[in-house]
Amino acid sequence: MITTFGLSTFLFSNFANAQAPKLGRTELIREDLSIPGREVVQVRVDIAPDTKYPRHSHPGEEIIYVITGSLEYTIDGRAPVTLTTGDVYFIPAGAIHTVKNVGTDQASELATYIVDKSKPLLSISK
Repeated sequence: MITTFGLSTFLFSNFANAQAPKLGRTELIREDLSIPGREVVQVRVDIAPDTKYPRHSHPGEEIIYVITGSLEYTIDGRAPVTLTTGDVYFIPAGAIHTVKNVGTDQASELATYIVDKSKPLLSISK
């Protein structure tokens, strides 16, 4: 079963607490591409130590650049990959995946999505 959410709703309603959010997001740009129906969305994601997203997917490709910290990415059917500051990673369209901060400090990534603009940016997988 897949549930779809707007990205901000997902992050803040499920993970924010009264003291400090474990996940934060800052949308940097959202622009139409020259391909009809497609857009690029770029987001800075901040993840507290020992925090993990649930399994999810996106309606297009995701390119990740780790700004700081140590993040473990797991795509269903593949071995986990740990990335550190300066590393990049590609997640194919529709691939179900997770990310977890495996470091001791806050980690941050720059996520660039090239997606179908008619679909939610994030779909949670059960």
